[in-house]
Amino acid sequence: MSILIKNGQLLTKEGNFVKTDIYIKSGKIAGIGAGIEEKAQEVIDAEGLLIAPGFIDLHVHLREPGGEKKETIETGTKAAAKGGFTTVAAMPNTRPVPDTKEQLDKLNCRIEETASVKVLPYSSITIRELGQELTDFKALKEAGAFAFTDDGVGVQSAAMMLQAMRNAAEISMPIVAHCEENTLINKGSVHDGVFAKENGLNGIPSVCESVQIARDVLLAEAAGCHYHVCHISTKESVRVVRDAKRAGIKVTAEVTPHHLLLCEEDIPGLDANFKMNPPLRGADDRAALIEGLLDGTIDFIATDHAPHTAAEKEEGMELAPFGIVGLETAFPLLYTHFVEKGIFTLKQLIDYLTIKPAKAFGIQSGKLEAGEIADLVLLDLNRQEKIDPVQFLSKGKNTPFTGWDCKGWPVMTIAEGKIVWNRGSVKA
Repeated sequence: MSILIKNGQLLTKEGNFVKTDIYIKSGKIAGIGAGIEEKAQEVIDAEGLLIAPGFIDLHVHLREPGGEKKETIETGTKAAAKGGFTTVAAMPNTRPVPDTKEQLDKLNCRIEETASVKVLPYSSITIRELGQELTDFKALKEAGAFAFTDDGVGVQSAAMMLQAMRNAAEISMPIVAHCEENTLINKGSVHDGVFAKENGLNGIPSVCESVQIARDVLLAEAAGCHYHVCHISTKESVRVVRDAKRAGIKVTAEVTPHHLLLCEEDIPGLDANFKMNPPLRGADDRAALIEGLLDGTIDFIATDHAPHTAAEKEEGMELAPFGIVGLETAFPLLYTHFVEKGIFTLKQLIDYLTIKPAKAFGIQSGKLEAGEIADLVLLDLNRQEKIDPVQFLSKGKNTPFTGWDCKGWPVMTIAEGKIVWNRGSVKA
């Protein structure tokens, strides 16, 4: 398959726009620059569109196996493609958990059969994510595990986490952590702040997250392990990670679009589409997350795409499951509310979604260069429309951003040289 993209705009390292053509052949970028005249099976006119590397999301929940009512690998990766993502990493809190070579082999077969974009499967740190017995890291790495995490729950035993980090360090694999001290959760459904008090809800305190990060960075130092913090949400957590990096500890961190955009003051009422874990924190936490991203304490952005059924979310703030979807709205939300407002540059935003996650985990993606895999997205920075969950390709419609007016929408996504999504406004 060969594709020639004509008349697109490329963002340079200096943040300038240059007109370019891109020639794709056999899944790779075979040429990039002005005036390419190669014959191709598909010719795409990208006049007025920005060509960017395909986005990378290292924190998504595809729910399969076991949660197919919420999402499948097929629907989740179609949603990813629509959002401009060409690589996603799937969390292991499925049923069954990919905690053995046999289970991971089955998962990889399903990915091969149904995924529209590249899926990197996590395996769990502990068997069934129960925090009682470590998985066989070496066997799981050989079977194709991307990294190890018990995302959804924190590893409660410091001794077990230290051993996990030592095992991971021996085979040069990362430990990725959902940080939550169970004795401090307090059966909470929202942040332990003003909203919780006003609505009579149990709150999850900030220290529930930060105390486990503080423990883990010291364990990572002792083990010599690459330690990654999922969906960081509090100012104290940012401070701990910043101090750890200054101390030379190999720690990386991610932040979600919703924690950058929202805080507890934005929750309109007892709407469970505003319920996620970690919860929306205070305004000062949100400010610290933005500062941490800009100063490099936080390495990149990940959506924590977490689809649930409408019936589940209708159970209310206390009983509904945690989580919101994010793959299809991440870029336009971030572009509109950070780039358009001058908080991030466009170059910074694209880096947070491409080369930054790739660098943090040593992934060979996120670049638009000759010889690289042809993963890219065409973006219409002037296109403006409202977020409408009815139009989502994900099975999950659970978003707090319904009706938000955004600019900067993906209009075509190409993964490994194949057009995997086309809004229809681009002729190919």
